[in-house]
Amino acid sequence: MIKHVNGKNDKKSVFLYTLSTCVWCKKTKQLLIDMEIKYDYIDVDLLVGADQDKVMKELSNVNPQGGFPTILINKVKTIVGFQPDAIREALL
Repeated sequence: MIKHVNGKNDKKSVFLYTLSTCVWCKKTKQLLIDMEIKYDYIDVDLLVGADQDKVMKELSNVNPQGGFPTILINKVKTIVGFQPDAIREALL
């Protein structure tokens, strides 16, 4: 369900809600890899039934519009969409 990506920079907790087929989600993941950020993510579209419902409810708590990718930093800051400058600023 939740996947982990290792990185040298683990100063902040980073969690991504993504779709496996989303180009912007893939770009966000690659940006984090390039920045050497440690992060966890979940491909919501690969979940089924109650598991998907549960994760979508969690997502709606941090991003009511439900757009992808949604990045949650330190469980308080949310960035929606592929926004490289905002991501860099929040994580570096």
